[in-house]
Amino acid sequence: MPRMLDVSEDVRAEIGDEEADRLLAGDNAPGSYDCTSCRTPGDSEQERTSTVLFVGDETAVLAFAHASCIPSQVVRVEEAQLQGAVASIAAADAADSLAVAHPEQAVLGVTSGLVLIDGELHPALVVEPTAPVARPGSEGLTDEFLPLLAEQGFQQVVDMNRKPAPLPGWSVLVAMGQLHSVLQPGTGGNGQVAWWQAHQPLQVTEGWRAAANKSHTVLVFAAPVGSIGQQPREDLLRDALEKAAANGRLVAAAMPLAGT
Repeated sequence: MPRMLDVSEDVRAEIGDEEADRLLAGDNAPGSYDCTSCRTPGDSEQERTSTVLFVGDETAVLAFAHASCIPSQVVRVEEAQLQGAVASIAAADAADSLAVAHPEQAVLGVTSGLVLIDGELHPALVVEPTAPVARPGSEGLTDEFLPLLAEQGFQQVVDMNRKPAPLPGWSVLVAMGQLHSVLQPGTGGNGQVAWWQAHQPLQVTEGWRAAANKSHTVLVFAAPVGSIGQQPREDLLRDALEKAAANGRLVAAAMPLAGT
């Protein structure tokens, strides 16, 4: 049975037309899979599914994700990371090995939504890694995502009804109604660099864009893996944020909007 797969031009260019066509026909695509973004089960026969190709210097591993989580894309990773994944488990489950064995390489999942604070809707981004994030050089036994962000100036959220404090030097880049990146200060005062970069620009709603253009500010919330998840509605997203804040697992910052 043909699968409901999305194969981007970048992925097609890497795997070739013949293999891409076989995937689309359902020959080499799994029915069920674990989403490489949100880690929950998916079914390529029932829902739109993105093909995600992890590429090292010599090795490539094809994984799958809900199309609602991330678009089909090519992700460049370290060759040693891919070799470890392939050596430890089957290639079809390599994305799990990437997340567990090398948490410092976790992918940041980003969701946009509107958050009501003091009677006003604010444009927000919610950042949640796909796996625990290790401190560079550590053994990766502890999730350091929140401490690392605290060192960058993010502050713990204790009340979702209070607007987060501004974070100097950071900004959110939106162009033509699409989210491109979250920028942070470069080293040595050399401009800005991407803290998070969309492999393909992500569409935001007209309501989100209008609120961002009005306030010229985006609220960026961040939580460790497993804290928020993919929420289908903004009221459920708010509930998940409230719960994460109550558990001390949410930090945030207000950033100026760059672009329109």
